[in-house]
Amino acid sequence: MSFFISDAIAQEAATAGGEPGMANFVFLIVLFLIFYFLLLRPQIKRAKEHKKMTAELSKNDEVVTTGGIAGKITKIDESFVMVKIAEGVEVQVQRSAIGSLLPKGSVKF
Repeated sequence: MSFFISDAIAQEAATAGGEPGMANFVFLIVLFLIFYFLLLRPQIKRAKEHKKMTAELSKNDEVVTTGGIAGKITKIDESFVMVKIAEGVEVQVQRSAIGSLLPKGSVKF
């Protein structure tokens, strides 16, 4: 059988790899760090900012819902907000459904 692969070369190739377990462990740690800094951390930051924004909502703030409806807040409860979207038209939405605040004077009725 030695005419196919010499025994010495086959043994050298097997031991030349070093510590495969340690290299895999370092690779997983680096992969997790990249995943954390590129995906998880920005998402957590955005969630905190959104929670803070919804907690600070007040009457007469102009907002846009996550569905894209722009209006002015007329009434605030613990978990719901009344948003005036046109003359005589008000919609009740959850606080978490408020997507962003608009500058004053953005919404015209």
